Amino acid sequence: MGIINDSGEQFLHKYLNNAAPTGFESSGQQIWLDYIRPYIDTYFTDTYGTVVGVINPDAPYKVVIEAHADEISWFVNYITKEGYIYVRRNGGSDTMIAPSKRVNIHTDKGIVKGVFGWPAIHVRDEENDKPPTLKNIFIDLGCSSKEEVEAKGVHVGSVITFEDEFTILNDRYYCGRALDNRIGGFMIAEVARLLRQNNNQLPFGLYIVNAVQEEIGLRGAEMIAHRIKPDVAVITDVCHDTQSPMYNKITSGDLSCGKGPVLTYGPAVQNNLLRMIIDTAQRKEIPFQRASASRATGTDTDAFAYSNSGVASALISLPLKYMHTTVEMVSKTDVEQVIQMIYEFLVQLPAGHDFRIMK
Repeated sequence: MGIINDSGEQFLHKYLNNAAPTGFESSGQQIWLDYIRPYIDTYFTDTYGTVVGVINPDAPYKVVIEAHADEISWFVNYITKEGYIYVRRNGGSDTMIAPSKRVNIHTDKGIVKGVFGWPAIHVRDEENDKPPTLKNIFIDLGCSSKEEVEAKGVHVGSVITFEDEFTILNDRYYCGRALDNRIGGFMIAEVARLLRQNNNQLPFGLYIVNAVQEEIGLRGAEMIAHRIKPDVAVITDVCHDTQSPMYNKITSGDLSCGKGPVLTYGPAVQNNLLRMIIDTAQRKEIPFQRASASRATGTDTDAFAYSNSGVASALISLPLKYMHTTVEMVSKTDVEQVIQMIYEFLVQLPAGHDFRIMK
């Protein structure tokens, strides 16, 4: 397919290697804005850091394509007199993967390096061995006192991210931390690039939204939806690849990396909009998979759908392995197909289209 070029992949490397935890997304948002700036007419930001690139800002009919920018992380919660740090979650951080991980603590003095320590297997009681929990995981900075830790600029409330970098596996998979969901920010940025590159003149206003604070309750999308007041919203996020060991297809569905984007059915997904996306995908021979959501999708789709007077919303998901770990994986082919699906949907959408179920 060849949608992603060298410049785009360089941007992806830089964007994913940068830390942008929930509530502290500004550095990643600046990288994202710098990349899309040549492909948009204008942009605006909101109080908490959501960034919106706009094409045709004066058009009355408004269409959103959206991803979220934040990644899960930790907060410093307690510093012992010996200089060990106990943490609490910022989003859905997984205590099971923490032991032996290297971390960056973000302070006003710069990044402070540390590790999640863990007792050696030799000294643990096998019969009563306890799994990692918030009660027993801790960070070691190589300090011997609370005062030494604080002298480095670390304090209660300092945010912590894992020190892991982006890689490509077997030339087929992007792998690293924070693909959930900065890969979405990458995909909508690439849609903007394609529109400009192909000189597509859209008959409506396009709002390319990179929202903050999804990981703690869809908060950024909730705020920006009320500001934009869109007519249509297409959200992209990740979903679970269920092919690797320990996944249950009965409860999580039968979804696979490498078989295309996932389209979700559920109350928040507007059926006429979903039908148009499916028709477009079938016409353009873009493969896709299907999933269902019993109540909420758990993505920013819900925030847009139920905002204002109701916004016709749909979710295009990217299958991802090992969500909320430092080795999240997505298929390069799927990434390009999500970009293509959103692009093809936009170029066929007429301005003013009425998606109401009953008219």
